[in-house]
Amino acid sequence: MVVEQALVAAGLDVGAVDALIRAALAEDLGDGEDVTSVATVPEGQRATMDLTARAAGVVAGVAVAARVFELGSGGTASVTVLRADGARVERGDVVLTVAGPTRALLVCERTALNLLCHCSGVATATAAWARALAGTGAQVRDTRKTTPGLRALEKYAVRCGGGANHRMGLWDAALVKDNHVVAAGGVAEAFAAVRSRFPGVPVEVEVDSLDQLAEVVDAGADLVLLDNFTPAQTAEAVALVAGRCRLESSGGLSLDVARAYAETGVDYLAVGALTHSAPILDLGADLRPLEG
Repeated sequence: MVVEQALVAAGLDVGAVDALIRAALAEDLGDGEDVTSVATVPEGQRATMDLTARAAGVVAGVAVAARVFELGSGGTASVTVLRADGARVERGDVVLTVAGPTRALLVCERTALNLLCHCSGVATATAAWARALAGTGAQVRDTRKTTPGLRALEKYAVRCGGGANHRMGLWDAALVKDNHVVAAGGVAEAFAAVRSRFPGVPVEVEVDSLDQLAEVVDAGADLVLLDNFTPAQTAEAVALVAGRCRLESSGGLSLDVARAYAETGVDYLAVGALTHSAPILDLGADLRPLEG
């Protein structure tokens, strides 16, 4: 129940998380069993396992990992969370401890680590961007460039790292891009069409020139994405808009140039790499001396 409450507090759908975990465990076991553990671990043996950071970073998905052990053990494992999501960890820090049947712990180990290491990698990458932007007023935001089936977890990990979420999907906000502009016959026309059809939905418009920017701002856009603008062009865009709408930089961004963009006065930096290219944060699972 405590783990479920932690997932709810994180804004995650417990049912969706459970379905993901069950699918991952089933993928690992197939229609059989863990042949290595069945052969080497006496039935009924119990143990304690520590999930430990092997590198410094920011953890995310700790409650998800804990849920893996709960579900994978059929409720026979007891989990103690030692580092909350969003916490900074150093090499050697124990993130969570779980006690239960040894075979069940070993079945759950890889699924728990896969999710925890990946989410923590996203959070750690996001934290680096958040540090680069500190004090500028700009925020780093994710995109829809997520792993299919893992979007909610990856976007949660971005929040754990100090970033902000863009839209969750195609349903909760509109983003008018170049293909929409072609289909609608112009950038202002595309914006007007979305505003008319879905008046309550936030609308962001992608532009690739200052002329397009002026057009959509005059049309009433409340958020504009500046596609592949240089820092100098971005500063011009900020001056042109003069606070009439929010601005987001996108395309060709890296940590090396992050602060240069942020200091122009833009509100957001859109970084797909937070979710599609973040390396894992290395964590390992180790059994303690076995109980009787």
